[in-house]
Amino acid sequence: MNAVEVDRVTVRYGDVLALDGVSLALGAGRVCGLVGVNGSGKSTLFKAIIGLVRPDRGAVRVRGGPPVRARRAGELAYVPQSEAVDWAFPVSVRDVVMTGRQGRLGFTRRPRRADHEAVDRALDRVGLTDLADRQVGRLSGGQRKRAFVARGIAQEARVLLLDEPFAGVDKRSEGTITRLLRELAADGAAVLVSTHDLHALPDLADEAVLLMRRVLAHGPPHEVLRPDNLVRAFGLDVTARAEEPA
Repeated sequence: MNAVEVDRVTVRYGDVLALDGVSLALGAGRVCGLVGVNGSGKSTLFKAIIGLVRPDRGAVRVRGGPPVRARRAGELAYVPQSEAVDWAFPVSVRDVVMTGRQGRLGFTRRPRRADHEAVDRALDRVGLTDLADRQVGRLSGGQRKRAFVARGIAQEARVLLLDEPFAGVDKRSEGTITRLLRELAADGAAVLVSTHDLHALPDLADEAVLLMRRVLAHGPPHEVLRPDNLVRAFGLDVTARAEEPA
């Protein structure tokens, strides 16, 4: 069974066509890189998979059922773009990571020992133990991303979606996040991550999807990133521009 199945999904915002008959499948134990220009529909695709956007046509299944069921069961985790988060909200890094345990709390809705231990393990894996009590908005860009990855780890999600996790992060955080995503996939999770860093994609992902409102290519990164595909997606000859003198 595929972890995520997107079947001919079309999404419109009024007169704007955001996704046009998009189909793709993501298996467990793999990292899939999602690439495309701004406005190509990447964030809309994430929202459709999460169940925050209802497709005009087509269907989405997560672990064999509707997205809302996977989300309520804690099987689906989402790391949003930085712009979608209110960094002034007075919560600590530990509080943010603990929100990943909400679906696993008992009747009292109060964290138990197992929940605190899961949060501590997640903070340790992303290297934020020493900053656990700091207000999340006081972290650097890379640390903020790591905090949200820790939330997904604490949640023990089997499907993890990350929208531009490398934007504005330092090299250390980029390397840490890449390593964590590879480890989570090795543990059986399905990971879908959007990125603009085409050069790093082969080291990050097992497969890639090139999106421009519809799927232009889906396969191994070296095939998806062929110059002819990039011309179709980005509207320019990436190879020729790379060869221009500085």
